Amino acid sequence: MSFPFLYYIRKSPLFRIAFYGLVVVVAFLISFLFFGDFGDKPEIESISPQIGAPGSVLTISGSGFGSEKDTSFVEIGGSSLTSSSYLSWSSSEIKIQLPSNVQDGLVYVETKRGRSQPVVFANKDNIPVAINQAGIQTALPVIESEAPQKVSVGQILTITGSNFGSIRGEDSFVYFTPSGGLNKNNDSQDLDSIYIAAQEVDFDYELWSNTEIQVRIPDGVASGSFFVKTDKGTSNHRNITVSSTVGKKNFPDKRVYLVQLSADIADVAMERNSSVTLRVPRPQPSASQRGITLTESSPQPIFEDYNKSVIHQLHSSQVNQEKTGFTQTFVIPVNSIQTEINEDRVQKFSDTDRLLYKVYTAPDALVPSGEESVIELAKTIIGKETNPYKQARLIYNYILDNYILLHALLPKEILPLIMLDAKQGDAYDFAIMFTALCRASGIPAIPVSGILIDNTKNGQNHWWAEIYLENFGWLPVDIALAAGLPFNLSVEPEDSREFYFGNLDIHHIAFSRGWNEVNPTIITNKTVYRPKTYGLQSIWEEATTGTINYSSFWSDPVVLGIY
Repeated sequence: MSFPFLYYIRKSPLFRIAFYGLVVVVAFLISFLFFGDFGDKPEIESISPQIGAPGSVLTISGSGFGSEKDTSFVEIGGSSLTSSSYLSWSSSEIKIQLPSNVQDGLVYVETKRGRSQPVVFANKDNIPVAINQAGIQTALPVIESEAPQKVSVGQILTITGSNFGSIRGEDSFVYFTPSGGLNKNNDSQDLDSIYIAAQEVDFDYELWSNTEIQVRIPDGVASGSFFVKTDKGTSNHRNITVSSTVGKKNFPDKRVYLVQLSADIADVAMERNSSVTLRVPRPQPSASQRGITLTESSPQPIFEDYNKSVIHQLHSSQVNQEKTGFTQTFVIPVNSIQTEINEDRVQKFSDTDRLLYKVYTAPDALVPSGEESVIELAKTIIGKETNPYKQARLIYNYILDNYILLHALLPKEILPLIMLDAKQGDAYDFAIMFTALCRASGIPAIPVSGILIDNTKNGQNHWWAEIYLENFGWLPVDIALAAGLPFNLSVEPEDSREFYFGNLDIHHIAFSRGWNEVNPTIITNKTVYRPKTYGLQSIWEEATTGTINYSSFWSDPVVLGIY
C-alpha cells in the first residue's frame, strides 16, 4: 500500500512540497499542544507609585503575570531586577522593593507568554525640586474626616482631606499619640521624639494621594490625636480611639544614650576615579526608640540616612594619608517595653495578604525558615496548637529546654542551622532560630540586632527577636537573656524566662530590625558583609573595580554617656 505513496514522493516535486509542508504543520501543532502556553500576554494596568524612591515598595497591577514568578521578571529603565527585589507575585499583582540604583524609564513585565506594554516610572531622587519663592503661600494639609474612628494596631485608617500631596514625599508622615500619652515635660520640637509615625518597615502606608491617605495604625499607638505632616507643614489634629482585646503595651522607663560608631580605612591603593563606600548602620526608630538624632559625623557623609545607613565615601582624589577615620555620634532615647497579653484573645493571622505578613513569614538570606529541618521541627513543637502567641511560647520554651546557650560567640562561618544538631548555640543562633521556627509556623517574626549596655557604659553586640500579633503589634522576645546570658542589668527580673517573653528593659539599643538586603551601586563592585555584628545588612563596604587594595577596621559601638 505504500508503493504509490513512495512513487509520488520520488516522481512528483509538487507532491513532495505538499507532503513536507504537511509534516511541518503537524509538527508545529504537536509542539504547540504539548509545549505551548495558552495564557494571555502580561498586561500592566497601573503602577503605584508612578514616582518612587529607592527602597520604597512599587505595586504593579494588571493581568497575565502568572500565579508564580518562575522565570518571569520585571524590567525598569532597561535593567532587570534581582531576585531579592520581589516581595510578592500573583497573576494580577506584583510587589517589588525598588533597588538603590533604580533608574527612570519604562516598566515591563516579561513572562514566557510575552512582554507587556510599557508604563513610565520616575525615580523621585532624580526629579529637580523647585525652590519656593519668598512670600508665596503654600497650602497646609487639612484633615476633613477619618474612618473608622475606633481602630486597633495594624488596621487601616482612611484619612480624607486636602493638600496631602499627590505622592508621599520623604518628609511626609502620619503621626499618632504613643501608648502612655504625650510627655508634658518634653519641650523638644522634634515630632519623632513626641509622637509615633507610621513606619515603612512595617509597610504601614497603603495609599497616599492629595485627598486621601490609607495608613495602618502603627505599633505602640494609643487613643489620642493624629495628624499629617508634609514638607508644607502639619495639618489640624483629629482624635481616634485605639483599643484591642488582645492586650496592652506600655513604655514605663526611659534612658538616653550617647553612642559613637567608628571605622578606619588604611593601606589604600586605587586607580583614578575609584572609590570605597562605607554603609554604617543607623539605630532604627520604633515605638520604643523615638527621636534618634545624628549629632556629629566626621567627615561629612554623602548621605546621613539612606537605606537605614549613614553613607561615607573615600574617593581616589582624597587618599593622601595612611589612615582615614570615619565617626558618627548618635543620641538614642530608649524606652523599656512592658506588655500585657490576653493570650486566649490572640487569633490566627486573618489578613494573610498583608505585605507585613508575607515578608515576615518568608525565608530570607538570614532566616532559614524554608529549610525542611526547620519546618518539620516547628510542626513537632507546636503540634495542634493554632494560637500564634501560644505557638511562639511553645517554640521559646522548647529552645530553652533543649539547647545550651554558649556565652562566647561561635565562629562567624558556622551557620545557625548547625544548632539543631549540635544542641547548642550562641545568642545570635538563638535569636535567628527562634525567628525561623516562628516564621515556619506562620507567625510574622524578625531578628533584631544591636547592643546591650550596662550601668558602667560597657556595651556588647546582642541579638533578640520580635513577633507580630494581629491587632496588637510587635512583641519583644530576648531568648538569650532568658537562657542566662550573663549581663549586669540595673534591675534583675525576678523570673528572666517569664520576663523576656513580651518585655524588654532599657539596656537594649536596636540598630537593625529585620534583614536589610542592600544592592550594590554597580553590580561589578566588590562588597563586604560583616556577620554577627550590631547590624543585619548585606553590604557594609563597597569598592569600585579600580580599587586595588585597602584594609578596614570597624570598632564596636562605644557609649560616651548615659542620661
